Amino acid sequence: MNKTQTGFTLIELLITLAVGAILLSQAVPSFLQMTQNNRIITQTNDFVTSLNMARSEAITRGNRVTVCKSADNATCIAGGGWHQGWIIFTDTNNDAAVNNTDVILRVYGPLAAGNTLNGVNGNVANFISYTSNGFSELVGGGVQTGTLVLCDNRGLVATARAIVLNASGRLRTAPANDPTVIGTATSC
Repeated sequence: MNKTQTGFTLIELLITLAVGAILLSQAVPSFLQMTQNNRIITQTNDFVTSLNMARSEAITRGNRVTVCKSADNATCIAGGGWHQGWIIFTDTNNDAAVNNTDVILRVYGPLAAGNTLNGVNGNVANFISYTSNGFSELVGGGVQTGTLVLCDNRGLVATARAIVLNASGRLRTAPANDPTVIGTATSC
């Protein structure tokens, strides 16, 4: 009868753990980057969805519907960025402000993870308003166009997303460093 012991030695187990730790240290940064990329795309899609909802509601209701920045979920604000949150409301008197006759249709809270969303020109810095024909219009009646940029805590234009509002009220998204979007590189 031959008695041989089977199993792993302590050295073999330690080497296996060391190799596993090395592989894990390479995978974690890639996973974090993937998580950040997915978060910024999801937040971009959420904002675009809210604007599309506002456009649809304006057409359905036959009245102006406005989306504006809001920190308190009840009133529009002029300071800060869209990342503080935003509201969608019927804008019965066409002033881009919530009044007694307006109905708040949807409220969105602040963006997670310290991400920022800012309009890079004055036309979309504070509000986006849709008329009953689905076009985006300024309070005074002019065409509303512009670009908003969503940045994450990496602070890189290369990882930021742009949301572009064209003259017909339609939206598109693109990388923020795409020269056709903004024309010049912006900073996050």
